[in-house]
Amino acid sequence: MKQITILGSTGSIGRNTLEVIKHFPNEFRVFGLSTNSNIRILSDQIKKFFPEVVVVRDTFKAERLKRNINNKIILLGGEDGLIELSGIKVELLVMAISGSAALFPLIKAIETQPMIALANKEALVMAGPLINQKVKETGTKIIPIDSEQSAIWQCLEDRDKSTLKKIYLTASGGPLKDIDKRDFRKISLEKVLNHPCWKMGKKITVDSATLMNKGLELFETMYLFGVDISKIDILIHPEAVIHSMVEFIDGSVLAQLSITDMRIPIQYALSYPKRLRGFLKPLNFIKIKNLTFLKPDLNKFPCLTFAYEAAKAGGTLPVVLNASNEIAVESFLKRRINFSNIPKVIEKVMKLHKNIKKPTLHDIISVHQWARKKAEEVVNNFN
Repeated sequence: MKQITILGSTGSIGRNTLEVIKHFPNEFRVFGLSTNSNIRILSDQIKKFFPEVVVVRDTFKAERLKRNINNKIILLGGEDGLIELSGIKVELLVMAISGSAALFPLIKAIETQPMIALANKEALVMAGPLINQKVKETGTKIIPIDSEQSAIWQCLEDRDKSTLKKIYLTASGGPLKDIDKRDFRKISLEKVLNHPCWKMGKKITVDSATLMNKGLELFETMYLFGVDISKIDILIHPEAVIHSMVEFIDGSVLAQLSITDMRIPIQYALSYPKRLRGFLKPLNFIKIKNLTFLKPDLNKFPCLTFAYEAAKAGGTLPVVLNASNEIAVESFLKRRINFSNIPKVIEKVMKLHKNIKKPTLHDIISVHQWARKKAEEVVNNFN
């Protein structure tokens, strides 16, 4: 049985991962689980999956959980506890922590784990070159969970990179693809969170609405597969049947297709290099009426333009992009700003930044903190 630790087990990816594990009790065993603060869901997961180690990043909530779990379970708290769990070797560690909080646990995991299933984009955006260098030094294998990156990974397999011509990164277009930009200012939070294809966490759903999620995936593709930005094209594909495509120099194009359910790429990441029989309904080709592809509207969705700018510039500008986006999205979710203000926050902070071309980890953390502070100032100016 493959021992698995899930960091971020109470989030959307974490819960779906446990749903997959539940269907294959003879294949997988849960070793460790972690949450930021959701001890209600974590308590339920502990009762169902019997992990040996659990972590609650919120130390106050960790103390509350301690009174209600079996004392045979090792309970760790705080950031130190999360990093400690990241460093306990298992067959597969699933990195399902969202946002920049995944950076230090990911770095620790790369130092220890043989294989990491990565569902976090932000750490690669912030520190892609440093993470890739550490992967090269340790030999840790990183496999993607995101549906688009999983599609690219499956299409590329171990093929000679010199035969690759283009990667087509697909996007559904999000919940606002048919809404006029002039209406963005008054669009409701509920409308933005109503994604037409995927059931995801709130932050990633807002990123999908601004197309920033696809911008973050641009970095993910660059660093996971070692390709230049010039070889990555983004396509709007509203049907969300093709999860990404790879074109080779002979004109052949390989695509990965499936229904829109994150449990499919998660299952392959868990079972790799094997494939296990699926438990979901298969794709019904007879019901597919159209496969549509459009260019993204960069005027309507400027966040994607900012991502391209940051990817081309490199250095610490991607750190600023990510940090300012985190604050802007958080502010929108708290109804402090309207939807159309999200790109304005990001653009203003990016313009204020003096790029550091070859940052150290210390530089990255300092710039991250600076950008979050500046973004808060910009948000306050809107109120």
